[in-house]
Amino acid sequence: VEANIGYGLERRKVPKDEIRERVGEMVDLMRLGGMEKRRPAQLSGGQRQRVALARSLILKPKILLLDEPLASLDRKLRKAMQVELKQIQREVGITFLYVTHDQKEALSLSDIIAVMGEGKLKQVGTPREIYETPRTKFIADFMGAINIFPGKVIASGDGKLQLETEGGLRIIALENKDIRSDEVIGISAHPELVELLPKGAGLEGDNNFEGKIVETIYQGDFIEVRISLDQIGELITAYSSSSLDQKTQFSSGGEVIVHWSPKSSNIL
Repeated sequence: VEANIGYGLERRKVPKDEIRERVGEMVDLMRLGGMEKRRPAQLSGGQRQRVALARSLILKPKILLLDEPLASLDRKLRKAMQVELKQIQREVGITFLYVTHDQKEALSLSDIIAVMGEGKLKQVGTPREIYETPRTKFIADFMGAINIFPGKVIASGDGKLQLETEGGLRIIALENKDIRSDEVIGISAHPELVELLPKGAGLEGDNNFEGKIVETIYQGDFIEVRISLDQIGELITAYSSSSLDQKTQFSSGGEVIVHWSPKSSNIL
C-alpha cells in the first residue's frame, strides 16, 4: 500500500524522507492506518479505491479527473464511497472532475453538473437546476423525467400556457419562457411529483386526468405506478410511497385521477 501511494513521488525523484511523510499524511486522510504493508489482494474493493485516490492526491494536482471510479463496486459500498469522496474533496480543497453515467451519483456528489450528449455540452447547472428544469428532452429523459409530452401550444396568458399533445392531452404549465402560440415544445413531469387519487375524488384545478392503472412495480421505498389515461391512451408514470397503508395503495386495474401542479410541469 505505502509503495503504491508513493510511486508518483518516487518517479519525480522526491527525497525519501518527504515521501515517507506525505505517504503517512495520505494514509491518515484515507483511513488506511495499519494497512501500509498489505498487498492489493489483501484489500477490499473500497480500500483499493482509497489507495488509488491517495496515489493521485499525493501529487497535489489542481484538478483530479475521476472516470467512473465506483462503477465496479456493489451498491452498498458505492454509497459509502460517495460519502467518503465528498468528505475527502472538502478536506483537500481541490476540484474533482467526476465522470459518471449514474444520474443519482451525479446529483448526490456534485456542486455543478455538466451534461454531455453527442459530444457536446448540453447544459451546465446545479444539481437542482439540472434535475428540476432540464432544457431539452434528452436531459429530461437522462435525469429520470419519465413523463415527457411533446405537443403544440394552444393558449397562453395569466402566467400559464396550455399544450396539446397529438393524442389530445391538454397540459398546463407555468409560462417562464417567451413562447408563441402554435409553437411545438415539450413538457416534462417527474413521477414523484405526480399524485394519484381515487376516482371521484372531486379534485379541482389544472392537470387532472382520469385513467386506469395498467402496472405496478415494487421498487423498495416506492411503488412505480403506470397509468393509461382514459380515451387518449397516453401513459403516465407516478411514484407512490410503499409505506402507505395497504388499503390506500393502488393496484392494477384500479381507476384513478392523475394530478400534478402546473409548477411541476417543466417546459423543454
